[in-house]
Amino acid sequence: MDKYDNYGELLSGVTALIEDDDDIISAMANTAAAIYNGVSGLNWVGFYRVKGDVLVLGPFQGKVACTRIARGRGVCGAALSAGESLLVPDVHAFPGHIACDSASNSEAVVPVRGCEGDIVAVLDIDSPILDRFAKTDLKFFESVAELFKKF
Repeated sequence: MDKYDNYGELLSGVTALIEDDDDIISAMANTAAAIYNGVSGLNWVGFYRVKGDVLVLGPFQGKVACTRIARGRGVCGAALSAGESLLVPDVHAFPGHIACDSASNSEAVVPVRGCEGDIVAVLDIDSPILDRFAKTDLKFFESVAELFKKF
């Protein structure tokens, strides 16, 4: 099955996993696992939670990761500052890129907004494949992030 054909099914699965959950941390954990296991060509999927002007590592799948990222630093910090999603085809060309895993070559980061509209986290997806992510991928990741507006 083509990865694009699978996104509708995967979104339904993530929705079912977290729709009755009232804890954002457990919802993040299951979401990271579902994406990591359901989308090809990834080496890291996880959440960084907003704590003041710092992103703090939350639930994830993959190798160990950076635990704190300042607002504006790296792709995650840039997405937080801009308040919008970022697709980076080559992280090594991104100014200020933070290399938590040197195997990562491309990245997608999506702000996650809570029930009051504030950014409560970012969803970070890494791939060892250069230019791995397309707009279709980003649309899926943004749809996943929308599910967290209930928290």
